[in-house]
Formats: sequence, C-alpha cells, structure tokens
Amino acid sequence: MPKLHEILPPRPRILFVGINPGLRSWAVGHHFAGKGNPFWRLLTPVELSAEEDARLAEFGLALTNLCPRSTRTAAELSRAEIDRGVVRLRRDIARIEPRVVAFVGLSIYQRYFGRGRSGGAGLKKERIGAARVFVLPNPSGLNASFPGFADKLRWFEKLRRLAG
Repeated sequence: MPKLHEILPPRPRILFVGINPGLRSWAVGHHFAGKGNPFWRLLTPVELSAEEDARLAEFGLALTNLCPRSTRTAAELSRAEIDRGVVRLRRDIARIEPRVVAFVGLSIYQRYFGRGRSGGAGLKKERIGAARVFVLPNPSGLNASFPGFADKLRWFEKLRRLAG
C-alpha cells in the first residue's frame, strides 16, 4: 500500500492542515484524492491533481494532517490521537515556519484549539508561533454549510490574498 507523505518545505506561505487522510487518499498515497473532492481545483491558479501533490512546494505551499491514521470519518479518531497530533503539529510549525496555517475544515480548528465553536471560516485571532491562522471550509461535496464550489472558492481566494 502506498505511503501518504507530508509535504513540509521550509518557510511556506501556507501550511494546509487536514484532520486525517480519507480511505481513498491512504489507498493511493496522495492527499485529497477522494473522487469529487475539489481541493486541488480550489487550491492554485494552476490546477493540480492529487497525484501531483508533491509539487505544492513549487508554489510555496505545504500540507499535512493532524492525525496520520486513515479513517472513513474523522469521528473515528480518539482524543489521544488528536492530542498527539496537536503536539506534533506544533513541532512541525515551529520547524518549517509557515506564514499562515490554514485548517482545512472548521472542526479541525475547533479540535486544535479546544473550542466548541469555530466562528466560521476566515482569518482567526489566534497565532501558532508567528503564523497567522485561517480556517477554510472542508472541500468535501458533503459539506452542507458550503455546498457549492463557489461557496468554498471565495475562502480559498481570501486565503491567497492574505498569504500574498
């Protein structure tokens, strides 16, 4: 089975943080590989595919997951796994020094900071080290709060403007 690799170049403009890999991503060894997941179309002006995820560094981008274990849904993750992921992510952020940490999904932001509510997508007041914090809607087509491509794209565009 292919291994899903983190993409953590030094000093990226944006570090994208997913909660954990889905089953399809784990099976093929590429991030956001689920059929119909628009992450790659939302990401850059040059459309990449999941198979090209290693190219993120060319655009000053990085990508990791809070928890490395693949599950059908993030609800299958234990509190201990999430706590270990928070510690590891803090170390990674200190090491690579991103300008912005972008949590891909409102729930991962809530879990990382131990909040009951996210306050919605967008720039947050918290910082992780020197990095600003931004929350993106989960790109899944199952996201009822942001159902259409345009509903998600506007947040990716705001993030691009923020990160320069």
